[in-house]
Amino acid sequence: MKHYRILYVIAWLFLLTLCGPISDAADARSLNALQPSLADSALRWDETNPDHNVNNEVPITPYLPATAVIIDVGHGGVDGGASHGSLYEKDINLEVGKRLYALLQSRGIPAIMNRSHDYALSDDNRWHRTSSRHLRDLSQRMGLTREIKHVIFVSLHVNSGTPRAHGPLVLHQKSGESYLLASSIQSEMNNLYNTAKRPIAVKTFYVLKHVKSPAVLIELGFISNSEDRARLTSPPEQTNIARSIADGISQYFWIN
Repeated sequence: MKHYRILYVIAWLFLLTLCGPISDAADARSLNALQPSLADSALRWDETNPDHNVNNEVPITPYLPATAVIIDVGHGGVDGGASHGSLYEKDINLEVGKRLYALLQSRGIPAIMNRSHDYALSDDNRWHRTSSRHLRDLSQRMGLTREIKHVIFVSLHVNSGTPRAHGPLVLHQKSGESYLLASSIQSEMNNLYNTAKRPIAVKTFYVLKHVKSPAVLIELGFISNSEDRARLTSPPEQTNIARSIADGISQYFWIN
């Protein structure tokens, strides 16, 4: 059995090598619901002192319980994220996040959600001295990864673009571990959506740039596309979406 597993892993890694990470310009242009690109100077704790940034501050001492997966539920509270009429991304992220948490727990994979109801994480941030609520939100998400010992970080979002743009997309860091995680999740979500997208490596999104563990940002679908929107707002389909992500995470942990 062990020999079969080793052969499976070798074959899987070979396929990933053939596919390779890409930076598809067409897909990248459709990511207008993603977090904006942030320069290093935007990470300042004190906006008057560009040298006093988060990386130079005294490291946070972990004190919260360890976990395997941090589920980053995008947006919340006053930050609705992408929208279509009265439908907001923040609510879709939360519904899928709750289902993902339950599925992982049921499989024996410990998980933590960084928000379990509708509120802005920026409200909890008392340490980042900036007038930007958006930066306080992002740095709070990053800060929690330094307080909670974990293995991987999975951020949930919803895309928006032209009415024809559709399907899930997984963004990843440059590291091989992040790419392996993204590829595992993208493959499962492609099976669900009947798409053939490939994960994209990005350098500028805050959480992917500053979270130290293998991290991915998952665009669950397009709120601007009628077919995706129907899937994203259906409770049974939200469960299917969460299951496809959980399957990808399980695959990643099995390979590792």
